[in-house]
Amino acid sequence: MDEDLRAFSDHSGSYPHALAEREGDQASFNKEARQRYLAFATSGEAGWPGNFRDLAASVTRMATLSPKGRINVDCVDKEIERLRRLWLGQADNAADILSEILSDEQIAELDLFDRVQLTETIKICCASRSLSEAGRTLFNASRARRSSSNDADRLRKYLARFDLEWSVVNDLR
Repeated sequence: MDEDLRAFSDHSGSYPHALAEREGDQASFNKEARQRYLAFATSGEAGWPGNFRDLAASVTRMATLSPKGRINVDCVDKEIERLRRLWLGQADNAADILSEILSDEQIAELDLFDRVQLTETIKICCASRSLSEAGRTLFNASRARRSSSNDADRLRKYLARFDLEWSVVNDLR
């Protein structure tokens, strides 16, 4: 996924143009819209549960809905809000995720704060290919301030607080 976004960001119009070749239509981002979409797409807020497929669908949708094939900030803002609503709905569907790996007794002992945080952590782990990728996603803001960033170790220790291991969490995929 990171490679897809890097390629997209390196060539301002290449991704929509690649879609255009496949779909038979021309579309492009204006500069501000491209920057805003990339900032969101690469943020920790962006879940991309289907990785490249979801990214491609998002860009295709904007290209289809954009006036005269030019993706503007308004179009990007609407797509970002749509994605946020979609991912929030998926979070609601994932409310039972804890019950798949913890007993009812363990869940009852957790504060609401810990249940919410652990649920989100598990969802990110399930969407990640490796412990390191999940760690980078979860600690994306704080890792820049640290002298050494071992996000995988931080995540491993966080999961251990709940007697969980990466292999168990990632098996929920």
